[in-house]
Amino acid sequence: MTFAPRTWVVGETVSAALMNQEIRDQLNSMFAAWTTYAPSWTASTNPSLGNGSLNGRYMKLGRIVIAEVTLFPGSTTTYGSGSWAFSLPVTSAAKSTTSLVVARMFDTSASANYCGVGQIGSNDTAARFIAPSSGTANVAASSPFAWAAGDECRISMVYESAS
Repeated sequence: MTFAPRTWVVGETVSAALMNQEIRDQLNSMFAAWTTYAPSWTASTNPSLGNGSLNGRYMKLGRIVIAEVTLFPGSTTTYGSGSWAFSLPVTSAAKSTTSLVVARMFDTSASANYCGVGQIGSNDTAARFIAPSSGTANVAASSPFAWAAGDECRISMVYESAS
């Protein structure tokens, strides 16, 4: 609910309603529940979620966005081809640096956890990830492992929004 602060006019009478909007409502927005969003999962050939689940949620504090995406593939999920990307809830700011993203990926068949890192570029609408197995390969259908039903991908990101 964050918004631009009011510009006060000399001699203006400050009312309870104005104070509530400028102070209480702004503070309450910092403690509000997260907002859900439906992230897109894309690649060169797009994956298909099938009976899996893909969820997103975020909180915006001023221009800082804190977001989470969770992917739980199902038995009818297909993984596409090429590097995966997950859409952001809010477009990132135009800047000269990238924001870092972390991911935890769990391979059920091997009972193994993998950590990955990603990036959000300037004026970006999606986050992309590097698989830890090689350090250079992006997360994809067979990287860092062959994805299957029951696996998990949990992504956390913090970045500056465009507005």
